[in-house]
Amino acid sequence: MKRIIVVDDDEEVLDTIELVLEIGGYEVEPLAEAENIHEHIQNFNPDLIILDIVLGKIDGRVICKEIKSNSKTKHIPVLMMSGLYKAEEINTLDTPPDDFMPKPFKMDVLLEKIEKLINQKAIRHNIN
Repeated sequence: MKRIIVVDDDEEVLDTIELVLEIGGYEVEPLAEAENIHEHIQNFNPDLIILDIVLGKIDGRVICKEIKSNSKTKHIPVLMMSGLYKAEEINTLDTPPDDFMPKPFKMDVLLEKIEKLINQKAIRHNIN
């Protein structure tokens, strides 16, 4: 079973994504805050991280950069989402996520992006 960490400080969004992913056959670890995310990544060993940009105390872009700059976690695909930013703004970051999803979003589009990222990770893993 593929494992996904979802980080969003909006409880409704977090609950909805968790429910849809669990129905889709994923094991989900929902986090309402990004504190200790590196510990969660180490313990949960996710196949994908869905990360909101605006997280209250911490900026999701900072977390993404930390994940992508760490040799132990850089292989994990990161799907960022936001209702305040556009893809063009996110894709120009020094360390951009693997994909971006504007809010509000359709669940079928979210599931397509998740499948694509997890499949790409599997292909890269098999090549290396």
